[in-house]
Amino acid sequence: MKFILDHIFTVVIVLVSGGYLLFAGLGRGGKRASPLEVTQLINRGKPTIVDVRTPEEFAAGHLRDAKNIPLADLSTRIGELEKSKARPVVVVCQTGARADKAVRQLSAAGFADVVRLDGGLAAWQTAGLPVAK
Repeated sequence: MKFILDHIFTVVIVLVSGGYLLFAGLGRGGKRASPLEVTQLINRGKPTIVDVRTPEEFAAGHLRDAKNIPLADLSTRIGELEKSKARPVVVVCQTGARADKAVRQLSAAGFADVVRLDGGLAAWQTAGLPVAK
């Protein structure tokens, strides 16, 4: 107890930074779905698949029936997805980082069921699942 009182400033910094890391880790990216879960979602119905990579990355390979809307253009092109608000939306990027931002934007725009492909297209390909070109 004496140590804590003698080093209160250091203890407070450790607690605040630890709390921030915990909060950031728990709140990251909303709902995630593994490649297997996305495959099941595709087999169950017809989700809208949004690929937020660049057109060059998209041309190199993408999920079948995916719509390419680069993350930089998502805010201006979100209207193209308006008819998909009631359907599940799967957001895909290369590793999952860009998809986090897209999931937040789509959720804020009123999309009810938005998930990101956990690990992105890299995880999809690692699982041996097909890509279209």
